[in-house]
Amino acid sequence: METTKIVLFKGKKIRKIFFQNEWWFSVIDVVEALTDSMQPSKYWTAMKARVSGDDGFQLSTICRQLKIESSDGKKYETDCSDTEGIFRIIQSIPSPKAEPFKRWLAKVGYERVQEIENPELATKRTRMLYKLKGYPEDWIEKRMCGIAIREELTDEWQKRGAAEQKDYEILTAEISKATFGITPSEYKKVKGLKRENLRPSLGRFLVEYRLRNLHQFPLRRVRAISGDGD
Repeated sequence: METTKIVLFKGKKIRKIFFQNEWWFSVIDVVEALTDSMQPSKYWTAMKARVSGDDGFQLSTICRQLKIESSDGKKYETDCSDTEGIFRIIQSIPSPKAEPFKRWLAKVGYERVQEIENPELATKRTRMLYKLKGYPEDWIEKRMCGIAIREELTDEWQKRGAAEQKDYEILTAEISKATFGITPSEYKKVKGLKRENLRPSLGRFLVEYRLRNLHQFPLRRVRAISGDGD
C-alpha cells in the first residue's frame, strides 16, 4: 500500500511516496523548495515548456502521475519523479539551493538504502522522532506496536489478494463497523479530527482486534462491497 511521507529541506516540506521499490518525490514540492515560488505549479508548467523549446527534451517523460496526500488530507494525482529524474529536473532550475539540495537528496536516498538493509534502523529513527516531539514512552511503545501490527495486518491482506487502496479502505471500514458500529470516517467526525492521523486516536486495541479477526473478512467480501465481485 502506497503511503505519502514528508521530508524537510531547509524547512520546506517535500512529499515522497515509495513506488516500484524506490522513493518518488513531488516535483511541485521540489520546485517550491528551490525557487520559493508562490505558484510552483505554474512555474513547473512554464519550465517544462522552456526546456522543451530549448533542447527538445520533455521533462514529463521522467515523471509519473502518482496519488499522494495533499494538505487537505485527500490524495490527488501529482507529477512525481524518482531520484535520478529529480537530479535532471534540478539542472533546469537556476537556484543557489540546487547543490545543497542534491546533497540532501543523495542523503535521503542513502538513508533509505540503509533502512532496506537494516529495517531496525527505520524503527529506531521513527522512535527517536516521537521522542523529539515530546511524546511519553508509554505512548511511543503503543504506537510502535500498533505500526508493527498494522504492517503485519496489511501484509496478510496483501497475501489474500488485496491490491488496490480501496481494498484496504473497505476492509478497515468493515472491521471498524463490525467492532464498534462506526466507520473510521464517522469516528473522525465524532472526535473532530480533520487532517490528523486516525490510528493514534484509535489506539492499540483496534489493530489487535483486526489481526485476530482476519478470517471473518475474506477478500470476496471486499469485492462484493466495492461492486467488483462476480
